[in-house]
Amino acid sequence: MITRKVNFWLLIFFLLLQNSAVAADNTLWSALKSGGYVVLIRHAITDPGVGDPPGFTIGDCGTQRNLSAQGRLDARQIGEAFRSRDIPISEVLSSRWCRCLETARLAFGKATPWAMLDSLFNAPIRSTEEKTREVLAVASRRPASGNLILVTHNQNIHALTGVSAASGEMVIVAPEGGGKIKVVGRLPVSRI
Repeated sequence: MITRKVNFWLLIFFLLLQNSAVAADNTLWSALKSGGYVVLIRHAITDPGVGDPPGFTIGDCGTQRNLSAQGRLDARQIGEAFRSRDIPISEVLSSRWCRCLETARLAFGKATPWAMLDSLFNAPIRSTEEKTREVLAVASRRPASGNLILVTHNQNIHALTGVSAASGEMVIVAPEGGGKIKVVGRLPVSRI
């Protein structure tokens, strides 16, 4: 009898949590509809591995760790979530890594490669600081219209926000000017 009561209250608790997550997600989508935000997207899920194979070359996808079939599906789902909600987009910038470019192009149909979004994984500290500073300068300016989309890597998102993003996860930030941004929420691909 006690086990049933505990299970019942656990179920109620999880349903309340789920409803609260849905409400938070809806609030974020509503905010994005008004424009003026920066959406940091970690590339969608890839083939298993960490980093890239030794000797990889930017621009040669055959030498890199690329999106898996699920990753391509997730990227399309991200784009559909934006289109079905009429979320305006001003610009889509992407790391030059193939997994980021493919995520951006499958989701939004376009991507401008930007070296400052390239992976910070195993990058020298000076390069990491320089890239983070430059991306922060861009992300801290409110887009004139729509939302700015930046498709990049977990290390880059973490360096900017302190958030460790899952594959395909979106971290929404509000530009505050003067090199400052504020995280306003997260949208995991599993909830879009």
